[in-house]
Formats: sequence, structure tokens, C-alpha cells
Amino acid sequence: MKLTRQGHAFTEIVLETFKFSGLLTTEGDRITQIYGLSSARWKIIGALERSDTALTVPQIARVMGQSRQAVQRLVDSMHKEGLLVFIDNPKHKRAKLISLAIDGKKVYTTLQQQQVPWANKHSSEIDEKELEITLATLKKLSEKFAL
Repeated sequence: MKLTRQGHAFTEIVLETFKFSGLLTTEGDRITQIYGLSSARWKIIGALERSDTALTVPQIARVMGQSRQAVQRLVDSMHKEGLLVFIDNPKHKRAKLISLAIDGKKVYTTLQQQQVPWANKHSSEIDEKELEITLATLKKLSEKFAL
């Protein structure tokens, strides 16, 4: 069976996405290292900060595209470190809601001060329209694989 042109392009996107994901993780780890964090922890903080409400572990996992178990381990650790707070969930006795603690919000603000110039620097030579098309395409592809 032969790949269609679209299938070939999609395969190339997948391979480049794997590469880019690894590079972003390395960069995120570098940026967060001085705060004792990692890219994975930063993703959790970002998911909670961007949400209008507290989230459960499965909700955070869906936002991040990660397994519930991996997110649960990180959330438990971050809770012990005072970055997150657990809130009773009126809809579910065992699935606590999670929100940023005051220290978690401070970390987010500090990381944003690093991330904003980083994002501006790395996007400065790419046409805004190209970035918008890339984002729209990635969102469409993500929707195809969403659970």
C-alpha cells in the first residue's frame, strides 16, 4: 500500500512534531530548572492557570494530552510542595478538584516573565499568518485524536 500525498505530508508532520516536542521539552526544562520544576510541571501549572475553574486530574490530563496516572503523580508531588491545592468536588467524592495555590500562582507569574520574551524571540522571524495557520492545523489534528 502506498501513502497518498496527504498521508506522506501527515507522516512528515508527525515526525517533525516528535522532534519539536522533544526540543520544546528540553527548552522548558531549561527555563524551569532554576525554579526546581520541569516542563511537565509547567504544563500542569499552565493548564490550571488557563482554566476558568478548578480541574480534576483527568481533565488536566486531557488538556495536556498525557496519561491520567502520570498527571496524578505530578499533582500529588506538587500538592506536597505547596504549589497546588485540593478542593472537595461536589460532583465526585474521590476526584478532587485542583487549583493553583498562592505559591503556584507566583511560580506561574515568574515563568511567564521568562516565557514571553522567549516566545517573542523565537517567533519574530516567522510570518504571523503562517503561525496562525500552523496553530489551526495543529488544533484540527489534535481534535482527530482527542479521546
